[in-house]
Amino acid sequence: MTSSGFPRRALFGAALALVLASPAAAQLAVFDPTNYASNVLQAARALEQINNQIRALQNQALSLANQARNLAQLPYSSLQAIETNLNRIRDLMAQAQLVAYDVKAIEQEFGRNYTLDASASDLALLSSAQKRWANSAAAFRDALNVQAGVVTGMPAAQAETRALVTASQGATGIVQATQAGNQLLALQSQQLADLTAMMAAQGRATALEQAERAASRDQAREQFRRFMDRKQGYQAQPVEMFH
Repeated sequence: MTSSGFPRRALFGAALALVLASPAAAQLAVFDPTNYASNVLQAARALEQINNQIRALQNQALSLANQARNLAQLPYSSLQAIETNLNRIRDLMAQAQLVAYDVKAIEQEFGRNYTLDASASDLALLSSAQKRWANSAAAFRDALNVQAGVVTGMPAAQAETRALVTASQGATGIVQATQAGNQLLALQSQQLADLTAMMAAQGRATALEQAERAASRDQAREQFRRFMDRKQGYQAQPVEMFH
């Protein structure tokens, strides 16, 4: 019994030695749970840092996209149409006949034809009266032309207003919204300029008409005085009515 047990123990020891000498047994022998947990924690932290960097890059990309939208230019512009209309009204105002929109020219005209010269001849007084009537007629014609120009430009101004409102509502950024607002203000300024031109033309016509009436009254008084001061007044002349 003793002799048979010895070989068994020897065989078991040899088998155990072979198992421990194998690579798997060697790996099991060097495994360190604490070191493994530390490595896993470091890997998790590294992964979290990478995720944070990815989120930061995504935020930067979104910010750049928002900045690009905010800096985008408005695709519609009404400045050319506004400038065209302003030039048209300005040209109509520049076509004012006889008495221009100029302080020096107005003073000269009033000095010639709206200020009574007691030493002027009757023919000269008549010529001044005709000149004043012509000035008034031309001023009212100019006022009508300006009014017609303003009315003609109203459909275009309305179309520009609708287009700008649509563009402002569809603005994708701050710059586009600001540009749309600025163009709407420019359009309103152009409409105010049209109204100012129309009022100026009408006021010019009214002022010339009133000046004509005042000058005509002065002239009428002067001519009546001359008529009454003549040495030889009206003398009746015999008239033969029936043969």
